[in-house]
Amino acid sequence: MSALLLFLIFFATVAAMEGFAYVMHRWVMHGPGWFLHASHHRPRTGMWEANDLYFVIFALPSILLLLGGVQWGWGDWATACGAGIAAYGLIYLGFHDILVHQRIAHRHVSRSPYMKRIVQAHRLHHAVETREGCVSFGFLIAPRPEELKRQLAQEGRKGVRKARALVEAE
Repeated sequence: MSALLLFLIFFATVAAMEGFAYVMHRWVMHGPGWFLHASHHRPRTGMWEANDLYFVIFALPSILLLLGGVQWGWGDWATACGAGIAAYGLIYLGFHDILVHQRIAHRHVSRSPYMKRIVQAHRLHHAVETREGCVSFGFLIAPRPEELKRQLAQEGRKGVRKARALVEAE
């Protein structure tokens, strides 16, 4: 298999993972998998949360494809797919866990319009504490914040977290 085809498979896998992540987040994590994901919509009290198990679960296909391609003779396509899934996982880790949720302390402030949009969309997703009423389930592709705010208002602000000042006043 040519190097060009392997790179195309790799990049196509990375791109397809955004669609996969959207589907899993929207209909699994905010559906039957809420028992794990709910921890991610609450303030974290320690280093880890139950939602972190999804990172392990989603790494398994990557590990299997990498092993299959490198050790078990499945072909270079399997290695390229496994590497694409792993690359998306690293991008997700960097953007989601480090930049947005600051699980590693840093002082970086996103300045590009794209990064500001991604961060704001994710924060609007987390404005909702319940599995219903959330907006913006993708991660690298997100609707404009104005559209997300309109969707939240249309939902009647169902499940929207109270402002900290209101909670402290109670």
